[in-house]
Order: sequence, then structure tokens, then C-alpha cells
Amino acid sequence: MSLITLTTDFGTKDHFVGAVKGAIYSELPDAKIVDITHQISPFNITETAYILKNAYKSFPDKTIHVIGVDSELSIRNKHIALELDNHYFICPDNGLISMIASEIKPTKIFEINIHNRVESSFPVLDVFVQVASHIARGGSLSVIGREIDSYKQIIEIQPKVNEQQTSIAGGVIYIDNYGNVITNISQKLFNTVGKGRDFKVTARRYTFTKIFSRYNEIVDYSIENNGQHDGEKLAIFNSAGFLEIAIYRSNLETVGGASTLLGLEYRDTITVEFENPVTPEFTPIN
Repeated sequence: MSLITLTTDFGTKDHFVGAVKGAIYSELPDAKIVDITHQISPFNITETAYILKNAYKSFPDKTIHVIGVDSELSIRNKHIALELDNHYFICPDNGLISMIASEIKPTKIFEINIHNRVESSFPVLDVFVQVASHIARGGSLSVIGREIDSYKQIIEIQPKVNEQQTSIAGGVIYIDNYGNVITNISQKLFNTVGKGRDFKVTARRYTFTKIFSRYNEIVDYSIENNGQHDGEKLAIFNSAGFLEIAIYRSNLETVGGASTLLGLEYRDTITVEFENPVTPEFTPIN
């Protein structure tokens, strides 16, 4: 039986999530529905893309992912269904796919065109559920739309590397439940540009010259009271492979997190500067 995930900015106070699940069960009584999250910041497609990119890979092949963020149909915000990495995604064409598909390109993309057959003021409920149910029954994407070869790109989520390869200018794309600040600078890009050089990470007036791979690497366990490190700031490559600014053992309700203590917010600039220019490789002349 098909597995269907839901990712929305609906929250859980209103009826929206329940209505969508009810509509799926009406179409597919034996469906299995998994909530990835309904707590996306309203209309925040960058946050949506970050969460979904790091969640979908844990699901089995052929899982159907329904995404309801900024999903109102318009001339500039079409609806699409696509196959990517052996998964199906049903979502608005608002740029979120460009982050999910930054390394793995979609196999097929279709612009959904069943709207004239389905009256809708709530497209996730009326249109996306119909498409998800069609796919779950083994239906072809070609039935629900016309094939297209491109999707909207989000320029802002791409970090910029200067021509001299001495710096990366990135930004905050997500703040998690602990107040940790996640940037769009991947470890892969950092290593590719940095080539092992010394560096400095700057976030507002704070700087970091070391990046950890685990939060507790900051702790010196040879000291009896290792709790002394609670509340210290650090930079880390997180489990998703992105540069993160964090507070060790942070808690937004007590000690605070990197977002509050360091004054970092969504879209704030984070830069990495490498100390020495890359030395060109010597190629002997034969």
C-alpha cells in the first residue's frame, strides 16, 4: 500500500490537516499517511525545501510526498508532479524543488492541469489529493498534466563564491527547534573551495576558526565538570551536511539558542573567508 507524506505550513490548530487526511482516506482507505511537519513558517519555501530534502531520503522508494506550502494556484505559481530519486513529489512550482533537486535531477516533471475538472479553493485538499491517489493506484503522471522540462529556481538559496576562490557568502535558511542556525553552505562546497586552507566563519560580530563534526566535540572530558561548556557557541557541519551555528546544549526556553543569543535570523549573511589564495598547480611543459 502506498505511503503518503504531508509537509505543510497549516499548523495543527485548524481543520486543514484533518481534512486532507480525511480526503486521502476517502480515496484510499488503506493508505499510510506520515506527517513530516505542519509547522513550516507560513509561506517559507526555503525552510520547506531544507526539511523535505533531509527527510524524504529516509522513506522507501515510490513514497508520494504532498507539499502544501505557498500552494495557491496562479499564473506564476503552477502546480507540478514529478518523479525524483524514485520518489514522487506533488507541490507548487515555487522554487522549493530547486533545492531538493540540487544534486539529483527529476526523471519526469508534469504541470498539473486537472484544475478545470476539480473545483478548488483549497488545492492541497482538492487537487493534490486527487493526484496523489492517482499515483498511488499506479496511474501515469501523463494523465494529470503535460510534461515540462524545467522548474522554478530559487536564487537566494545558492551561496556565492568569489572569483578569487577566497570566500563563500551564504545565508541563514533555517532555524531549528533548538535555535540552531543552519546556513546554505554545504560541507561539500566548503571543502571544494577551501582545499584545506585556514578559514574564518563570520556571523554578525562573531567569528569561528574551527568547525566541529559533533556537538560534544567542544567538551573536554578530561575535566571533571564538563558541564562548563553548556551555552558555548560553536560551528558545526550538521547531519544534513550544512554549516550550522549552534549553542552547546541550547534550549530556547531557558539558556537560549544561537538565533536568540547571537541575534541571527532567517536570511542573515554568513561568510567564510579563506586565509591564503589557492596555489595554482604546476604543469610541466614537455
